[in-house]
Amino acid sequence: MRFTGRIALITAAANGIGRATAEIMAREGATVVCVDNHPDRLPAAVQALGPQAHGRLCDALDQAQVDATVDGVVKQFGRIDILVNAVGGSTIIAKPSATVEEHSLDDWHRVIAFNLDGTFLFTHAVVPVMKRQQAGKIVNLASIAGRGTSAASGAAYAAAKGGIIAFTRKLSFELGPFGININAIAPSLTLTERIRPHWNQRSPEAQAAQIESTPLRRVAEAADQARVICFLASSDADFVTGLTIDVTGGLSG
Repeated sequence: MRFTGRIALITAAANGIGRATAEIMAREGATVVCVDNHPDRLPAAVQALGPQAHGRLCDALDQAQVDATVDGVVKQFGRIDILVNAVGGSTIIAKPSATVEEHSLDDWHRVIAFNLDGTFLFTHAVVPVMKRQQAGKIVNLASIAGRGTSAASGAAYAAAKGGIIAFTRKLSFELGPFGININAIAPSLTLTERIRPHWNQRSPEAQAAQIESTPLRRVAEAADQARVICFLASSDADFVTGLTIDVTGGLSG
């Protein structure tokens, strides 16, 4: 039971990688605060997770809501031991794989904000709490696109996830002296509820090519990513910080 007695705040927890992470942490003893902006999906997720889970409806891109959410969690539970920043993705725009000349400025701003602002705002709000505790674990969601080698990803998404990688590394120097570990994962294509419909629209040949290009010969599921997040959030990773782990089945781009 790696998370017994821990208070874990997980964003985008109503589905996908966030929910898979919440499931593991709740199963291993954490009190899990599930944050999401979907008023229908969030209660269902919290109920499925059981008595260890609590829901907070919040727009991760709204600073007032984020600050109020963090303050409310601290007032109720007294501390925050783990923060998982799972808000992000590329499907917020119509053509996620657009080339740079196809991106509009609005598309660029939407993708950058969706992937960077929520991570910044929750980190900004939680860090003072963890500094007072002199302990804490933060795990961010980057992407293999952030390495700049993914032909399937658009420039805005690559820039945003590259920003998550740099943000994570920079903050490791700021937060390490306070006993706070901050790391990230960089997933490849992962068949979450949001991504699976796009995967299903691919031809059988395109799906087969994706699988064939992956050394482990399959596409990731949300639980594959969640297990690595949970490692980084656990005491097993007490001497790991500033690192982004590629969770790609061996795929390099």
